[in-house]
Amino acid sequence: MMEDLEKVKKEIEELREKIRYHNYRYYVLDSPEITDEEYDALFRRLLELEERYPMFKSPDSPTQRIGAPPKKEFKQVRHEIIMYSLQDARNEDELKEFDKRVKRLLSMPSDENVEYLVEPKFDGLSCEITYMNGILTVASTRGDGFVGEDVTENVKTIRSVPLRLFTENPPPKLVVRGEVLMKKKDFEKLNKLLSDQGEKTFANPRNASAGSLRQLDPKITAQRKLDFVAWGVGALEGISFERQSEILNTLEKFGFKSSKPRKKANGIDEVIEFYHYMENSRDNIEYELDGIVVKVNDLKLWPRLGETSRTPRYMIAGKFSPKRAETVLKDVMFSVGRTGIVTPVAILEPVYVGGVIVQRATLHNFDEVKRLGIKIGDRVIVQRAGDVIPEIVSPIKEKRTGKEKDIIPPSHCPVCGSVLVKENVYLRCVNMSCPAKLKGALKHFAQRKAMDIQGLGEKLADMLVDKGLVKDIADIYYLRKKDLLRLPGFAEKSASNLIQGIEDSKKRPLARFIYALGIPNVGEFTAQVLVKHFKTLENIKNAGMEDLLKIEGFGPEIARSIYEFFKDKNNLETLHKMFEQGVEPIQEEDVPTESPIKGKFFVFTGTLSSMSREEAKKIVEGMGGIVKNSVSRKVDFVVVGKDPGSKYQKAKELQIKILNEDEFLQLIGKKNEAI
Repeated sequence: MMEDLEKVKKEIEELREKIRYHNYRYYVLDSPEITDEEYDALFRRLLELEERYPMFKSPDSPTQRIGAPPKKEFKQVRHEIIMYSLQDARNEDELKEFDKRVKRLLSMPSDENVEYLVEPKFDGLSCEITYMNGILTVASTRGDGFVGEDVTENVKTIRSVPLRLFTENPPPKLVVRGEVLMKKKDFEKLNKLLSDQGEKTFANPRNASAGSLRQLDPKITAQRKLDFVAWGVGALEGISFERQSEILNTLEKFGFKSSKPRKKANGIDEVIEFYHYMENSRDNIEYELDGIVVKVNDLKLWPRLGETSRTPRYMIAGKFSPKRAETVLKDVMFSVGRTGIVTPVAILEPVYVGGVIVQRATLHNFDEVKRLGIKIGDRVIVQRAGDVIPEIVSPIKEKRTGKEKDIIPPSHCPVCGSVLVKENVYLRCVNMSCPAKLKGALKHFAQRKAMDIQGLGEKLADMLVDKGLVKDIADIYYLRKKDLLRLPGFAEKSASNLIQGIEDSKKRPLARFIYALGIPNVGEFTAQVLVKHFKTLENIKNAGMEDLLKIEGFGPEIARSIYEFFKDKNNLETLHKMFEQGVEPIQEEDVPTESPIKGKFFVFTGTLSSMSREEAKKIVEGMGGIVKNSVSRKVDFVVVGKDPGSKYQKAKELQIKILNEDEFLQLIGKKNEAI
């Protein structure tokens, strides 16, 4: 009997090795040696033996890629070594400036060449995977660079990720860093499937990758064809490297795909040559790229070059020019957000821009419409800002026929018909019962960082308002299972789960509750500061303007927003209705109030796509930062939008930290929500 078990164990081990090898051939090298039928036969035999002899099951077995139960939430994982973001170079000149800075910091002669390794900059989701003694143990997202989310079970479903390293002598610890991606062809197939099923599609492969990796149910992730490309390492034990090129070569031997095509460049001229080659050939690469990454190849030089607070000085991202296309502006619709701001949205003749069909583009506000001088019927140039957000660059005025029509700002809300109010460059609907505002407010209230009501997303929020089941936010606490069972897509279990999710949300930290209310100018950090200062909701409700202005970083705009919100009778009635149903926010003892930008000086130049400069200023000041009008050596950050002015050049001359819009939003803890 013992001899039979030994035979079984040996067969299981041999099957695992064969399947690992053929997975590597198929998913990493794209060069299979056996047919799908032969592979399936091996896999079925392994499953059969592991089920019959469970004592031989192993976490690194190919059969364990899928099968973990759904999670309720993602746990946090702290990175041992910070996962930095990269500074951007937008053209040849900025790449040359990077080279000059490297040489200056290393005290090298200007005519001497630095050896660089140049790799593609994949447009995906950064991820870190830890191997202990060769076995995959933990995988996490980049998060804020310090702390990410535990996505171990989901990463295990990615076939190009080895569960066990391909080496007989694995290091005690190896932390592999790379990008979770989706091939362009797989992205198109996924969107077609979602569209056929009547579900919301993804805007681009990056969003599809991020949305698929962050599924609470690994089985859903497994159905999406995700890929992983390694580009570096984190913490190490028992192994060391001298060059970045050596890291990538070793990771390939361990069973990973690594950054390709790549080039070892002798000096910045060869870097620039490869930069142009990659920009011209990116459409032929199976993944979406938004640039190149230039790394000093000699790792001994990295500590000498060091890092800033957010970016390493030994590498830089060379960003490609945005992809552009010509199309027709067919019409303009007016979208109403949760704060009531009316945004003009361009309806376009569908056009491919960078491999994605673009049918809409934001026009930001009516001042931007006037600046562009755009008309309905114009032929226009469209680009994807950062290769993601569609926007109109300009009309082609010489192609006008005379039939084009002016874009007239609406005088009344397109959803509820209320008179619109002009606020700076925006038009705003002030009707609290406006269905568009209510839908947005519901989505905001239920989101994970607010009240975290699982299952209450965009689709359901729209349905609840359209069906008249929710007329203000408090009405969600009056929903009953029988109400939900009358809605399409709901069964006994899903209705029970949502009701339980609503019940669970009744006791959330007070700061999250304040944030969830959607008070204008009050984000997560401002809500935390507010709670830290006043302690209780009652104190916040009773605070006067003078009390609010005493809080460091609170200007008149923020103070007025809070004061007016809690003096509004409708808002107080909504709160009363919630409390009647048992909503009881919890006062946490230690509310974190450290702001990453407290005391820092900012200057803005150019046009931001996700907000106005005035809004950005309010956010910075609300987080304890200071906004200046001119660039000097005292300035910490210069935030650069579209068409920057002379402040950008001066910031470069003074070597002040320059942030693009995405980096700025990341710094203040926001996402780019532009259309």
